[in-house]
Amino acid sequence: MNHLLQRIGMAGFLSTAVLLAHAQEFRIGFVSTDRIFKEAATAKAAQTKLEQEFSKREKDLVDQGASLKSGAERLEREAPTLSESQRANRQKQLVDQDRDFQRKRREFQEDLNARKNEELQQVLERANKVVKQVAEAEKYDLILQEAVYVNPKHDITEKVIKVLNSAAAR
Repeated sequence: MNHLLQRIGMAGFLSTAVLLAHAQEFRIGFVSTDRIFKEAATAKAAQTKLEQEFSKREKDLVDQGASLKSGAERLEREAPTLSESQRANRQKQLVDQDRDFQRKRREFQEDLNARKNEELQQVLERANKVVKQVAEAEKYDLILQEAVYVNPKHDITEKVIKVLNSAAAR
């Protein structure tokens, strides 16, 4: 009988604790990292920096691709008038140029992706610091960055972007 009373008392205590926990306000917020990457001044500055850093290499690749294309078109036009050895020699040159072009394009893409990841990581680190500041200042219990659905009343992305932009303006 004593054991049964202890169980009933414990169940009552746990029920009361659960009700008290639910009675307190639990604040949840959401931040869209996609929006931060698109709208925050720091993200836009990072994008501009990358464009400046890689624009010359990109232009060189575009020029090399156009040159390769015009070389192939010229070979196609002149092929009937060329000897077999001349045609084979020019085809080999085009293949070598194409291989070089493909290698440079692949290296460019790898370098661009690596630098983009570095820049976005810095933006994300700054954003996470701001998210933490906003969460602490406004007494949020939980901030999510990925969700299937979010009620707009929980979205604090705009606040985070404003703080990021004001910090970037300084």
